[in-house]
Amino acid sequence: MLGIEVGRGNVLPEWIDVNGHMNVAYYVLAFDYGVDALWARFGITDEHIKRTDSSTFAVESHVVYRRELKQADPYIVTAQILAFDEKRIHQFQRMYHAGEGFLAATAEWMNLHVDLSTRRVAPWPDSIFEGIRSVAAEQGDWPYPADVGRTMRIARPVFSAATNE
Repeated sequence: MLGIEVGRGNVLPEWIDVNGHMNVAYYVLAFDYGVDALWARFGITDEHIKRTDSSTFAVESHVVYRRELKQADPYIVTAQILAFDEKRIHQFQRMYHAGEGFLAATAEWMNLHVDLSTRRVAPWPDSIFEGIRSVAAEQGDWPYPADVGRTMRIARPVFSAATNE
């Protein structure tokens, strides 16, 4: 399993949809909990947010569903930092079936650091920037994920709005 572990759990009964598997909304919820855990490693905690009046906003995300998870299945969420600068972070998560080890889903995120008093993008506080740098240094030589930047498309569509101009 690639990545820093940022979450684990079991698929809850209320997460199951009419198709008998984990509903898409709960994959996003599990990934979002993983974001919170990664942020805590940087030092972005509820206390930090209240004290500094700053936080992060997700500005883009992309989820790829690879294999279904069913009720009670154990899962692990991992994270990999892809890039960061003075105001942004691009990170990638993987959700694995904890028992069988298969990759169930991935999530790619772009987040911005925001001054909550102005609701505008602002530089990371030095301590948080160093926390991000430290976690990124722990990653080693992991490969760049193939799912990053994926584009949705149908190879040979019967209809395409892109060609119907």
